[in-house]
Amino acid sequence: MLDPTLQPDHPLVAASILSADFGRMAEECRDVLDKGADLLHVDVMDGHFASNLTMSVDMIRALRRHLPDAFLDVHLMVEHPGDYVDEYAQAGANLFSFHLEACRPTGREVDGAQDAATLIERIHTAGMHAGMAINPPTPSDGLEPYLDRLDLVLVMSVHPGRSGQKFMPEVLDKTYRLRQRIGAQTRLEMDGGLNPTTAPRATAAGVDVLVTASALFGADDREAMIRQLHASAS
Repeated sequence: MLDPTLQPDHPLVAASILSADFGRMAEECRDVLDKGADLLHVDVMDGHFASNLTMSVDMIRALRRHLPDAFLDVHLMVEHPGDYVDEYAQAGANLFSFHLEACRPTGREVDGAQDAATLIERIHTAGMHAGMAINPPTPSDGLEPYLDRLDLVLVMSVHPGRSGQKFMPEVLDKTYRLRQRIGAQTRLEMDGGLNPTTAPRATAAGVDVLVTASALFGADDREAMIRQLHASAS
């Protein structure tokens, strides 16, 4: 199984199953993994933090049952990520990413908000790798106190909610700054509008995990698409 703390020699391809055929999910996931995808990216939305309602913990259990060796990168776009840590760990998630925007601002008490440092510790204690994500308008400064504790940083290059949106190049500057700040054992992931045209811009900014959804699952030749994404850093 993939070890995300090892620096890859080419950008990793994370197949976002939001664009897969839900009626053939296990088959679709097995297909992209067999054709070269490095991991599966699972978007969980609660209909509040992001304007969509998607996969529950039952999807993680099913994927783990059918694909025992797959690395499951779970991205929670939810208001209260701390409510899900234990059940997603038990279901078989390998990496649990939550949003900075869902956390309590430093030095302020906000009802129901989570403390990021405590969440990271809980995720690690539960046996998962820990990631934090930021939306396109969010500055990267809020991640600074946590960078040395994170296994992955995720920069959204579209607004969370739905696949098929256009890549937002304005996120590249903060992505580059983050790459200068994080260590070799921390992966830098980008999600949104990535394809063979936009991926080289992401990898030039330091991204080493490319989340791809509609570009991959809608491709006529998925294997060729994955090869192009793997080669995007060259």
